Amino acid sequence: MVTISAVILAGGKARRMEGRDKGLQVLHSKPLIQYMIERLRPQITDISINANRNQAEYAKFGFPVFADELANFQGPLSGMLSGLDKAKTDFVLFVPCDSPFFPNNLLEKLKSAVENDRTLIAYACDEEREHPTFCLMSIVLKEALRTYLASGERRLLQFMRENGGVAVKFAENEGQFVNFNTLNDLQ
Repeated sequence: MVTISAVILAGGKARRMEGRDKGLQVLHSKPLIQYMIERLRPQITDISINANRNQAEYAKFGFPVFADELANFQGPLSGMLSGLDKAKTDFVLFVPCDSPFFPNNLLEKLKSAVENDRTLIAYACDEEREHPTFCLMSIVLKEALRTYLASGERRLLQFMRENGGVAVKFAENEGQFVNFNTLNDLQ
């Protein structure tokens, strides 16, 4: 039986959000991170939050909070590496903190792809594009990811493709991967 934990990635600089911590920004009277938690909870119970600042604020949501091992906000793969390092499960489901309407069957479909395709990474896509921050990744890839980041690379899809990643298609009626990158998006 494959064990899975989840990590919400909230460790970015949020340059397009005027540097404000994205996960803590409010949409319809709730912080984005709360939407993410509410969407994840029916799918998985073992959840933690990757945040490089405002850790006390994130801890108020009742889940473990950890920072990137690598300094200087090196992108989502850095948060993923830290998540893989901390995991006590076989796989980690990663989701970004700014996409509150993602599919309720995200884990189910990504897990099915990992099992059926015998791959170490499955990531989401829709009709328009790929969404690699929504992925299920094996902890077996921890050292490969560490090496990839040490080489100076930061591209998610490239890492996933180099390691046999499989794209899993989600229909619009299953949920949307709309993310909120600016303060105007939240209006």
